[in-house]
Formats: sequence, structure tokens, C-alpha cells
Amino acid sequence: MLSLVIGLLAVVLFVSISAPMQALARRLLPSTSPVAFLAAAAVIAHLTTSLLAASLLPSFQYWIATSVFCFGGMVYVQVFGAVLKSVSLGILLDLTRRPGRRIDLDEIVLQRLPQIFAERCDILIATGMVAREQDEFVPTAAGRKLAARVARLRRLFGIGDSSLYNFDTADSWNSRAVDRTEN
Repeated sequence: MLSLVIGLLAVVLFVSISAPMQALARRLLPSTSPVAFLAAAAVIAHLTTSLLAASLLPSFQYWIATSVFCFGGMVYVQVFGAVLKSVSLGILLDLTRRPGRRIDLDEIVLQRLPQIFAERCDILIATGMVAREQDEFVPTAAGRKLAARVARLRRLFGIGDSSLYNFDTADSWNSRAVDRTEN
């Protein structure tokens, strides 16, 4: 039972140090991915609580505490990722911060989404997944390797076309863009 509490304390420590580490990271190392600091916070929280518990509690059961920590940590990371990168939540936040709480659909489709996708393209270039050749993107060897892994995972998980990110053919993307601008 005490090991369960230690696992919960590790989750509380992880959540407690994650936000300050993110703020410090944005200030000192703005080009470093927030996920790297999230991983560092997880390691610090897990090691700190595990080593402290192991040295103070003779009945400490590491794997029970670790299971609780991993479950809580995964939930936190999933929520963190959704809040960090969700396009839908970003649009919703933008909408709720505006006077009158309204936004023209054209502004979202023609201005906000292209900005979001341009930022994502910059990330792909910066991480070496794609290269720019004139007005086109081409996947690098690393990008093709990652894309193949993602395709295998999508098949494994039974994930089909999610519509928004289907770039298999120009027609599939253009038809959705036209549908959204005409309505």
C-alpha cells in the first residue's frame, strides 16, 4: 500500500516540476522541444521518489510504485500533448479570447490554418524530416524512414484516413479545402 502512495507522490512531483521546467526552458533554451523537458521532469520525479523510498522504507516495492507513476505520467503526457499541439484546441482558445467570442470561418481557414501548417512545416525542415526544393517539400531519408514507421503503426492500430492529414493525392486535399470555403 505504501508503494502505491510513493507512486502517486512521484506523479504529484512530476506534475509540480513540469510547469516550472517548461517556463525555464522557454526562457533559456527556446529552440529545445518542450517534450525534452517533460521527459527530464519525469526522470527527475521518478528517480527522486524511488531512491528516497528505497533508502527510507524497507518494504518499498519498486515495481508497484513505478506502475502507478507510469500510469499517472502517461495520462499527464497525453493531456500535455493535446494542450500543446492540438489545432482544434488552439482555434477554440483563439476564439474564446476574442472580443464577442466570434471569428469568421474564412479567417480560420484562410489565415490561421495556413499559419499553423507553416509552423509545422518549419518543424519538419528543422528536424531534417523534409527538405525544401524550390516550392516543394521532399522527404529526406530520415523522413521516409519515420513515415514508414508511422504507416506501420497506423495499420497496427487500425487507424484509417483521418481526413485532415491525408495528402495522398492533391485532389483529396483540394476537395476538402474547396468544401470548407464554399460552405
